[in-house]
Amino acid sequence: MPSSQTFEGMLLKKLAGQTAIYGISSIVARLLNYLLTPYLTYFMTQAQYGVVTDMYALAPFLLVLLTLGMDSGYFRFAGHAATQQEKDRIFATTWGAVSLAALLFLGITLLFNNDIAAIMRYGDRPSYVWLIASIITLDVITSIPFDRLRQEGRAAHFVVVRVISVLINIAFCVFFYSGLPRITSAGLFPDPTDPGYTLVANLIASGATLLILLPSCGGIAPRIDRQLLRKIFLYSLPLLISGIAGMGTQFIDRQMLKYLLPADTSLEALGIYGAITKIGVILYLFTQMYRMAAEPFFLASFKKEDFVRTNAEALKYFMIVSVAIFLGIELFADLFALFVGPEFREGMFILPVVLGSYVLSGVWLNLSFWYKQSGQTRFAIYVTGTGLLITLLANWLLVPRLGYYGSAWARFASEAAMVAVSYYLNRKYCPTPYDLRRIGLYVLAGAVLYGIGFATEKLPAVAHYACNAILLGLFVLFAAHTERIDLRALVRSIVKRK
Repeated sequence: MPSSQTFEGMLLKKLAGQTAIYGISSIVARLLNYLLTPYLTYFMTQAQYGVVTDMYALAPFLLVLLTLGMDSGYFRFAGHAATQQEKDRIFATTWGAVSLAALLFLGITLLFNNDIAAIMRYGDRPSYVWLIASIITLDVITSIPFDRLRQEGRAAHFVVVRVISVLINIAFCVFFYSGLPRITSAGLFPDPTDPGYTLVANLIASGATLLILLPSCGGIAPRIDRQLLRKIFLYSLPLLISGIAGMGTQFIDRQMLKYLLPADTSLEALGIYGAITKIGVILYLFTQMYRMAAEPFFLASFKKEDFVRTNAEALKYFMIVSVAIFLGIELFADLFALFVGPEFREGMFILPVVLGSYVLSGVWLNLSFWYKQSGQTRFAIYVTGTGLLITLLANWLLVPRLGYYGSAWARFASEAAMVAVSYYLNRKYCPTPYDLRRIGLYVLAGAVLYGIGFATEKLPAVAHYACNAILLGLFVLFAAHTERIDLRALVRSIVKRK
């Protein structure tokens, strides 16, 4: 029998391997997709990119609403299923439920398209509404098949589909904005730089994704088993409510910017805010790739003592990597600023706050696994409900005074509140031995090195970048030495993916 320490190390290596596999696979797709940001911001106006930001701020919220919390429900029930036949039944039922919800949503949107467009201030462009609704519908329908690939560990298939989808999206974006105007002046929209072309390209890519995914479903069709759906839905309902609130905390700031600022400047502010938040793409992607690996990992069958030890260690290593990424972006912020067009760079001063929010988002993600794993999903409502209330209040107070800087701080305050509530619930119901001293040490070390980085700004460019590279390297060496990390062994475990 391996010792508990050895067993814990084996679990962490497995999680690290899964994070790397899913992360590397998804990061390629997501980075390709994020390349559209510099492409679009170099020829779109702030207001035009504000429309893009506004439209895509709605998508995650509606995706959470229409997937009904079934993603976590699918992982938990499929992870505990005894036979493949039972797993297939769970897949068919969850897929059928979310597909039905998506189609009902599309039908309602098409029926009231013009009215919705008028409410959203796009009365002169009602096509934006049915385009984004169609994209969301297709993405909801493909969500459970993608979850099935994750649950079964089919990372290679997952990345191939993701990358193909993104490449199709990019190809059509480039065609519509750079190729079509050279071919004809009679495009889909009067203005060759109209934001609507991004939606058309995305719709084509989402449709292609569904067609590519269908063969991987093993001939299983969406079919709802009512008795099984009831069990899954009872588990997922608190997560659905929590997810709606959680997405509200992440994306309602865009809507509040749009409606709390004067109409003649709101889209410009929204465009800058949306572009700057995407500069932190590396940290955001790390949080997302960790979530993609950790969710099915921690929601599978686990002994409680193994779970709490592994979760505690996972949070510590998550923080180490997050602080390192934060430093890597901030110490070279002037280079990352080139990611967006020149007229968007005036908002770079909000980047540290945005990055801090991403880190806190990953922290409360770690703190949420205990109640998802134990089935006490009602606690998710307390956490994200608190975050939503803080988001609404802070934006209402700060946006009229500080503009998009106020939105950045509101997001930070919301994430911090969710961390605080999550930690309190964890200590009360599932005490986990998080190493707060070590975590605090790494945060403090990162803050000190970040502060030192300001002193290098007046140096010549080569010296400036060299000094900042040394600062980043010092943090990595400090963490590796403190944790006695065998980097070679870690790389081998990831490559072998045992």
